Amino acid sequence: MNKLNKKILIVDDDPDCLFQLDLLLINNGYQSVTIGSQAAAIDWLEKNKPDLAIFDLMMDREDSGFILSRLSKKYYPDVPVIILTAVTPETGIRFDLRSQESQSWIKADRYLEKGLNQEALLNHIKQLLK
Repeated sequence: MNKLNKKILIVDDDPDCLFQLDLLLINNGYQSVTIGSQAAAIDWLEKNKPDLAIFDLMMDREDSGFILSRLSKKYYPDVPVIILTAVTPETGIRFDLRSQESQSWIKADRYLEKGLNQEALLNHIKQLLK
């Protein structure tokens, strides 16, 4: 399956972030679905399966990304999930997906900081879609 057939769901309450990620993915040959809230994302996930999902951590709730990640993995265990967030610079709180404790409740394949350069993000996406 080539990139053009890969549908990536992006959920973020920041319209600028949605626009930038949408443009990045489209310019690199992916299909993109952008959603601005946890509730709308839940509705979409109940009816659609993406090839990969990117969730902001803090949206409607402080843990929206974790909720969406858990739900996405429940519906579609094989779909990779990236949580993309600015929470660490804002709060100093860090999450490590390599720890067994974090893996037990964070159902994401990657936890990345916003501000990551575009090439690095595309590399994570390519790795997860293999």
